[in-house]
Amino acid sequence: MKRLTSAIVGLAVIAGLGELCLYTVNEREYAMVFALGELKTVVDEPGIHVKLPPPLQNVVYLDKRILTLDASGADLVQTSEKKNLMIDTFVKWRIGDPRLYWVSFQGSERAASDRLSALLRDVLNIAVNKRTVNQITSSEREKAMSEISELLQARVRDVGIDIVDVRMKRVDFTPEISESVYRRMEAERKRVASEERSKGAAEAERIRANADRQSEVILAQAYRDAQKTKGEGDAEAARIYADAFGKDPEFARFYRSLEAYRKSFAQKNDVMVVDPSADFFDYLKSDKPDAARDAHRVKGTAQ
Repeated sequence: MKRLTSAIVGLAVIAGLGELCLYTVNEREYAMVFALGELKTVVDEPGIHVKLPPPLQNVVYLDKRILTLDASGADLVQTSEKKNLMIDTFVKWRIGDPRLYWVSFQGSERAASDRLSALLRDVLNIAVNKRTVNQITSSEREKAMSEISELLQARVRDVGIDIVDVRMKRVDFTPEISESVYRRMEAERKRVASEERSKGAAEAERIRANADRQSEVILAQAYRDAQKTKGEGDAEAARIYADAFGKDPEFARFYRSLEAYRKSFAQKNDVMVVDPSADFFDYLKSDKPDAARDAHRVKGTAQ
């Protein structure tokens, strides 16, 4: 019984010493081993490790993951054009050298963030002061962020911090100049719109003039072709009449007289003031057998 008790007590002592002398490190942290307040070693390999029991040695853990510094408010920065911009940024960083980090900040993440914020404002001014608004907002935005990241890294290297990335979340004008900028942008848009409308009106006028010209040309060509066809028809009709009348001149004169009578007496209320003995009425009062025969022949043909 005494042996069992001694064994249990021995195991408890060994377990207690093991708990005091063993410590674990996971993949998300650094372990810093201190001996009587002096930093002895930094362990970054995950697993179980051995140390002396307190107070001879103790362990402090630091975060190994990527951390974020997100500024609570935008910084007021001036461009090369003397325009004030409100720039909101964030920084991705991590502990690169745990020993330097501990010496600089005693392991305080808050102290490290405050130091980063101050240095960020400094390098942000350097990068933005030499650029225009257009370069910061569009043409050299990526280049400016890379430059800020490099400048910031150069300033925090000696305190054990690595900069992963720096980004500008928002770039705005200050309220006092935003209105003037918007008015200028509106005037520029109106100018461009007016210019486009003028171009459209000029193009429409050109199209209408071209269409009118083509219409005139087409109508003139059609009239020319119609007159040509009509002239050819009249010529052919005249030729046929000439051939027919050449065979019987007396009939031709009689036919033309009938045409004249038809046109002269087309309306019932037509009145002619003519001497009854005039040649115009020769065929109406003629009793010549040939004329009567021809009149009868024409009348029969007309019926």
